[in-house]
Amino acid sequence: MPVAVGPYGQTQPSCFDRVKMGFMMGFAVGMAAGAMFGTFSCLRSRKTMMQSGGTFGTFMAIGMGIRC
Repeated sequence: MPVAVGPYGQTQPSCFDRVKMGFMMGFAVGMAAGAMFGTFSCLRSRKTMMQSGGTFGTFMAIGMGIRC
């Protein structure tokens, strides 16, 4: 599979890198949303943040995978 080269000789990220980046962005956004909604219950806050981050990160990774 040929590697796309950008205007300044830079290589474009691979499909796996894009999926990984989408998951990380989604995880960060989900963690922030979980922090906002999870602050009401201090003991479950971390659990809510991780669940929200994982769910949103998975959907972002799927979306990036479809775009490849």
